[in-house]
Amino acid sequence: MKQAPFDYGSGFPTLLRKEVKRFYKVAFQTVAAPVLTAVLYLMIFGHVLDGKVEMYGHLSYTAFLIPGLVMMSLLQNAFANTSSSLIQSKITGNLVFILLAPLSNREFYAAYVLAAVVRGVVVGLGVLLITLWFVQPNFEYPIWIVTFAFLGAAILGGMGLIAGVWADKFDQLAAFQNFLIMPATMLSGVFYSIHSLPPIWQTVSHLNPFFYMIDGFRYGFFGVSDVSPWMSLSIVGGFFVAISFAALRMLKTGYKLRH
Repeated sequence: MKQAPFDYGSGFPTLLRKEVKRFYKVAFQTVAAPVLTAVLYLMIFGHVLDGKVEMYGHLSYTAFLIPGLVMMSLLQNAFANTSSSLIQSKITGNLVFILLAPLSNREFYAAYVLAAVVRGVVVGLGVLLITLWFVQPNFEYPIWIVTFAFLGAAILGGMGLIAGVWADKFDQLAAFQNFLIMPATMLSGVFYSIHSLPPIWQTVSHLNPFFYMIDGFRYGFFGVSDVSPWMSLSIVGGFFVAISFAALRMLKTGYKLRH
């Protein structure tokens, strides 16, 4: 791919529009299905634990759970958007037409990641709107909500790009998602506060960058969190820079793209 300055007059808008339309055309699968999954989580866990567990001393368990489910759905679908698109393009052989387009590495990366952000945010909003029927959460600091939602979706979009470029078949991509993305999101404090864990598992949780995405996002709703939101922001921001650097490096070298 050509290394040119970021140029909106190139193929960037077209690639971005193509990626957004790709998931929009099958919205029942890419948006409605994950929203339904999150609602089922809420109905099951909320029914079992609401009224029996209070979080942060005053929150109902259902209220605590909603931001975690929103963010979990957002992250998983942002990852799925870039990873599935790239692996499909590689297997069908049409990725070559994208590589031949007048796109710099940064434009290629930005188009895929921004499309992942769009899908993640759409799914997250869908989960939030449906769950408002169960309980209406607070919105203490909307700017924190937006910041962590965007950074989280961008990080997972970048990780999806890395996975899609690395994988040669769907089995490898599934392994990446099942053994890395899924455990990291499920064990990030979506369903619990890490203060309820034994000390050793609290330490392990602090090594999981996904925990800081969830915790910072939840802070925007309630104004309370397990760690300082500024600490979460610095870690999530640093993780975003690292993922972006790795993805752009892969694109620059043509890793598994120029053969």
